[in-house]
This record gives sequence, structure tokens and C-alpha cells, in this order.
Amino acid sequence: MTTPHESVRELDEAQTWQFLADHRVGRLALVIAGEPDIFPVNYVVDDRSILFRTAEGSKLLAVSLGARMAFQVDEWDHTGAVSVLAHGVARELTDAERDAATELGLSPWVPTQKEHWVRIEVDEIAGRAFTFGPEPEPYHPVG
Repeated sequence: MTTPHESVRELDEAQTWQFLADHRVGRLALVIAGEPDIFPVNYVVDDRSILFRTAEGSKLLAVSLGARMAFQVDEWDHTGAVSVLAHGVARELTDAERDAATELGLSPWVPTQKEHWVRIEVDEIAGRAFTFGPEPEPYHPVG
């Protein structure tokens, strides 16, 4: 029998950042005027922040408003899954920062112009690893 303790493991901070660094596509969640949205974006990790590129639109508007954002990356196979969730405030890079960031190899994954470079300054991050298995029997205390 698998207990919940054995099937869910918290990742430490180094493991969460390594997981993000090992992947290239995540989901950006934000709220504008009370309306939640989620966008798939390709990204890179730079130190303890997440960089992505965008064009004019909802994502850039949220950045200009100083909105908090959530960013999630996960993976799974037949044995289990890993999920990392980061929160923070995003800002557009300055020209000098953008010039330096070009060395990170972040290119649009569709053939469109993504002229705006954005950095999410992560202030909260958490991750969990899950081992798949059968549902445990219900707990019935004896007594």
C-alpha cells in the first residue's frame, strides 16, 4: 500500500530551479481587470528569475501594470510527475539587460516578432514530485 507520504515529495529550492532550467516551455498565469488568463510561453532561467519574450498584448499589459504572475512547468510519464510553481512580479528588460540576455539563447518558438523581453523576479517557488500508483484503501480508525 502506498501512503500519501510516500507518493508526494517536496522539492527543495535548488531542485525547483534545476527543474525549471532543464525545461523550455511553461505556463504563465495572470489576471487583468479581474479576468484570469494562462499562456504557454518558452523561457529561460537567468539566475533566480525567468525570462520570456512577448509582443504587444495581454502579457505586456500585465507587465506594465506591475501585476503579480504565476509560472508553472510540469512533466509526467507513466511512473509519476513533477510540478514547479513560481510567483513574482514581472518587468520589461532595459536595453542593456536585453543585450546581455541575447546570450541566453531565447528565441521565439513560432515565427513572430517578440520584441519585448520580460523578467519575472521570482519571490516564491515550490515544487513537488509525485509517484503514481493505485488509490489507497480508505482509512478506518480502530476503536
